[in-house]
Parts: sequence; structure tokens; C-alpha cells
Amino acid sequence: MKRTTVLSRLFLLPAMLMVLTVSSQQYQPTWESLESRPIPQWYPNAKFGIFIHWGLYSVPAWATNSNADGFGSNYAEWYWQRLINDKLKIHKEFVDFQNRVYGPNFKYPDFAPMFKAELFDPSKWAQIFKDAGAKYVVLTSKHHDGFALWPSRESWNWNAMDAGPHRDLAGDLSKAVKAAGLHMGFYYSLYEWYNPLYKTDVKKYVAQHMLPQLKDLVTRYQPDIVWPDGEWDHSDTIWRSREFIAWLYNDSPVKNTVVVNDRWGSGGRKYGSFNTTEYGHGTASLEKPWEECRGIGESFGYNRNENLEQYQSSKSLVHMLIDIVSRGGNLLLNIGPAADGTIPVIMQQRLKDMGDWQKVNGDAIYGTTAWREAPKQPDSTIRFTKKGATLYAIATQWREVLTIKGIRQPAKVQLLGVPDRISYQSTKGGIRIRAPHITPANNPSPYAWVYKIEGAF
Repeated sequence: MKRTTVLSRLFLLPAMLMVLTVSSQQYQPTWESLESRPIPQWYPNAKFGIFIHWGLYSVPAWATNSNADGFGSNYAEWYWQRLINDKLKIHKEFVDFQNRVYGPNFKYPDFAPMFKAELFDPSKWAQIFKDAGAKYVVLTSKHHDGFALWPSRESWNWNAMDAGPHRDLAGDLSKAVKAAGLHMGFYYSLYEWYNPLYKTDVKKYVAQHMLPQLKDLVTRYQPDIVWPDGEWDHSDTIWRSREFIAWLYNDSPVKNTVVVNDRWGSGGRKYGSFNTTEYGHGTASLEKPWEECRGIGESFGYNRNENLEQYQSSKSLVHMLIDIVSRGGNLLLNIGPAADGTIPVIMQQRLKDMGDWQKVNGDAIYGTTAWREAPKQPDSTIRFTKKGATLYAIATQWREVLTIKGIRQPAKVQLLGVPDRISYQSTKGGIRIRAPHITPANNPSPYAWVYKIEGAF
């Protein structure tokens, strides 16, 4: 027993030394230094997260039905800005809706008492996300309207504890998400549309409002993701982004686990733990982890004006996840809860379907990497991921025969969810797999089918 204990300690020593080395690393407030920090491995392994846009804009929950101005006119979370900036015809539709439903004297801040979240059950939310197969959650702690979902000292009572639900929404969800075994993160808008301090003295706003508020959010809830937005008005120098990230990596309580996105200043999104694309816009590279964010519908905040055709089907969402992961990315899929704290049933149904698919096929998603060396394949409907010497061929359409190039004769081929042995034969530079007999009674999963090819490399 004593010998085993000594040996165990000897094996643990290198790991402990590595942790101490990482912890003792001091990063300078320069992009060169900050970019040298290795990304915590939990993030690229996670692959699938849930984005949540929830706030005062969830009360009117309305936007136009198409992105007619090319700048998110169908984003319901931009409701207040559209009311003020009504120069475009498309934005006047927001004013017309506001006047018709709430009256011309009703102002956006008047929505605060109506944002009650009376049916909000954070444990239920967390279970929905976990059942969907998500590994992390990112909540809008504060959107561009400045309304905070936690009792922020810097919010001047413009927060969910002092108004509306009179509850620490961010804190309650954070506890539930972590209790469910998921990673918690927070979206945070650097700028605020109509904050008087921001409009008159941005440097004072950053020093007295933004930075203290951000540090409070991190210190209070210890998130594993800090997801800024609204960076485009000013440079990272004005936002003091490098200074904040250096604190985050060196001195914050999450210095060893936290990751950040690339939205830290105007002039291009180049720096951060991972790059972001939004509704397919933007660029992604295998040189750095990346993440696509989008809604199940065409808005981030809940838009009651959307119809069924605006919502992605379960099949299209599963295919989207497969495609993004096969290209080395993560999918951050957004939901827009209602003001009462309920998640619209159609969104719950889409998440459940994705989770059901991943219960069978998640081995081809989590902890995988892109197959960078893949030669051109004869079938463009097949996507690939890999994990060590194992290749996953994911057929987004059912094929009786699959031909895969660029691998050696494998040790074993398995169709996930099917216990029967799979027949295959070697070809020049690859293999040909014959699909098993599948009927509605023994179909392992809808939408896509995964062949696990062990010893492929």
C-alpha cells in the first residue's frame, strides 16, 4: 500500500509541476503575449454550446421578419435602437409597432416592470441544455441596452435585482448550469447605446463603469467564457482590452480555465482564444479554434413575429453541427426565452432532437478534430472528424455504399447505434463500406449516420 502511494505521488508530480508552471506564467498586456497562452482544452473538446439572449427586449419580443437592411433588422434584441434610429423605412416598422401596441408615450425603459421572469426555473433550463448535448452555456449578462441580469453596482439600479424580476438571474442560472456539469459563460456588451457617461466621456465610462463591471461579473460568478460584443465603436486601446485580458489570465479566479472570444476592438477580429462567425458571416481558420453563433430562428432575442419557415428544422441543425465540427469549429446555438422565463416549446423540441441524435453519435462530435489531410472524396455529403487513429465518417444522406479515400485498412468498422458487424473491403488508397440493412424499426438515429473506423491512420 505504501509503495503504491509513493508511485502515485511520483506520477502526479509532473502534472502538478505543469499546473504550477501554467499558474506562474505572467502574461503582459500585449497581444503577442496574450496570444501565447494555450487555450484550455475543455473548449475545443466541447463542440456544442447554448447561447441565450434574454432581457427587456424579450417583453416586446418583436422585429421585422427579414434582414431587409442587411444589419440585423430582424434581431429583436435591437428593439430599443430601432425605435430611436428610425431614419430607415424598415426601422419605422418598429416605431409603428411600438405606438400601436404600447402607445406613443411608452418608452423602452418602461418595459422593466414587465420583465418579470415569473416562470424562470434555472434547474429546468440547465437540464434542457444538458439533454441537448451542450457542454457550455453563454448568457447575455448585459446587452447593448445596458440592463444587467445581475445586481451590478455599476448599473445605477438598471438591473434585474432592482427592477423587473427582482432576482439575480445570472447568478441563479450560473449555479444551475455548473451543478449540471456544464461550463458557464457570459456575453457582455462593451458599449451601451444610451448610457450618458458613454455618450459624453468614453474613457471615463471604461474606467468607472465597464472595467469594474466586467471584473465584478468574473469575480462573482467565475465563468469559463467571457464573450464580449459591441466592440466596433472603438479600438482595443480605448476599451483597455489587453489590460483586462492580462488581469483575466494572471489574477482572476478563472485564470487557468477561462477562454475569450475575438471581439475586443474595432479594426478586425483577430485576437482571443477563438474566432467568431455569426449566421455564417465572417471567416474561420483551422489555425485557431473558432465558433459559429446563430439562433434557431433568424433572431437572437425572441421574436414573436417569426413564422415556422424562419426556424431551422432539427435535421438542418444536426447537419449544421456536423459541418461546423468537421471543419474544426464549435456551434453556439442561440435560444431566446420569453419574458416570463419560459423557453419556447419549438426551441425545446429542436434541442431535444439534437440531444437524441448526439446520445447515439456524440462520439463523432465531442473531443474530435478536423481531418486536415483528407483528400478529395467521391461523395460530398459525407463529413469527417477524427480522434487519434479513429476516423468518423458522417453520412448526412443514407448511402448503401460509402467509398472513403486516404485511409489504410482499418482494424474495425462500426455504425454507431448498430451492434451488427459492418462489411467493408479495401480499395486503392481507401476502403469501401457496405451499409447494413436498416429499417424504421432498427434505424439508430435520424438525420445522419456515423461510421466509426478504428485504426484508419
